[in-house]
Amino acid sequence: MNWELFGISLYVLSMLFVGVWVSKKIKTQDDYFLAGRSLGPGLATFSIFATWFGAETCVGTAGAVYRHGLSSLHADPLGYSLCLLIMAIFFSRVLWRRKITTIPDLFRERFSPNTEKLAAILLIPGSIIWAAAQIRALGQIIHSNTDIGVTMAVSVAAGVVIAYTMLGGLLADAYNDFIQGIAVIVGLFFMLGAVVVDLGGIGPTLAHIPLDKLSFSTPETRQLGFLGNLELWMVPILGSLMAQELVSRVVASRSEKVAFNSSLRAAAIYLIVGLVPVFIGLLGVHYFPSLTDSETLMPLLAKTHLNYVFYIIFIGALVSAILSTVDTTLLSSSALASHNLIYPAFPSLTEKQKVRIARGGTLVSGVIAYFIAFSSESITDLVETASGMGGPSILVMTMIALWSKKGSSKNAIFAILMSLVTWAIANYLTESKFPIIMTVVICGTSYYLSLAFFKTNSAEEVIVPETAVPGTSNLD
Repeated sequence: MNWELFGISLYVLSMLFVGVWVSKKIKTQDDYFLAGRSLGPGLATFSIFATWFGAETCVGTAGAVYRHGLSSLHADPLGYSLCLLIMAIFFSRVLWRRKITTIPDLFRERFSPNTEKLAAILLIPGSIIWAAAQIRALGQIIHSNTDIGVTMAVSVAAGVVIAYTMLGGLLADAYNDFIQGIAVIVGLFFMLGAVVVDLGGIGPTLAHIPLDKLSFSTPETRQLGFLGNLELWMVPILGSLMAQELVSRVVASRSEKVAFNSSLRAAAIYLIVGLVPVFIGLLGVHYFPSLTDSETLMPLLAKTHLNYVFYIIFIGALVSAILSTVDTTLLSSSALASHNLIYPAFPSLTEKQKVRIARGGTLVSGVIAYFIAFSSESITDLVETASGMGGPSILVMTMIALWSKKGSSKNAIFAILMSLVTWAIANYLTESKFPIIMTVVICGTSYYLSLAFFKTNSAEEVIVPETAVPGTSNLD
């Protein structure tokens, strides 16, 4: 019997069971997209952590550290941990109080329905393409550990994750994220423990770390200069801070206090667990001095240093990391398309009909992601492109919507369009080294400079609620 296939199948089918079980509790769109705004501290914390902690965090970080040492930590785990920390301190309580379902809801309330639709259209591609990358990675893991071909593995993996997300919505995702988060933590620490034992303990293990890998500054990073290094850090932080995948967990928390504390705890867990692949990457040179593909480091170490049972646990951890990201991205794209584009066009829809449309949106998103998974060998580049295109400008406009009383929808739409033009020019015409910095600067300056050209009518004046100002919170 192929025990790897049996273990993976049993694990994935358990996720499907959770989706079927939770589906009976789904009555409204709030139940489907936000788990009825009922997430407690445990579910909210692990859901935020597991959603962010994908396969690239496990495999990609170890490979990057193997090649470049600590100078590669601008994304995982430092950049994304900082992203979650900023969400906790500056945005979690404010967003929770607004009772929104998606970030475009905030744009509708502050600016106009047209601004809402533009923001939704801007955010949807990143979610779908990110889901495609994870589905592809999941299929490759199943293929490499079983006799199933890549096409069949990707098809089965996509079918299961689409099914349980479509049935159970965010509540099913949250329950599964809780399980998946624990599996990731257990699997990675098993891996680290096996390596430490093999090297003779903590002291000898630390002695095997190459000193040249411990520097945060390398000739390459010094050559980038201040702006180049700032750009590297801004990609994971500004590109992901207002992602629907993160915002949905925050606003789905059952209280403002839970939203804040869960984001804070998730940031800490992400940093601690994310350091495990960093240590493994530092030690990788000792075991494999000349790997051609550095991203094979983690799987190779697992095969050579874990016994059969622990190896299956480790593979389960990788599957967990991927599933927890796929389900959330599919649900996010469905929320943006259904809630912000379809529902407003049909105002007489009942809650039952809205749930059906939401599930259909998840299915369509999954099918599109499935086909994208086969369409490109450089899927990671596509993900970075999609994030860079929408994330930074959406963050700038979110800050303006929350804390600025000046301007209207005309200013917002103009600023977003200008940031898109800037991003396109920076990436495709001038090949600028600072596309994110340029996009952020142009978005903000375009908004405020356009105030002189697009006068705000008195009917358009928007008063920002006092409760939206940082520091006025009353935590229960």
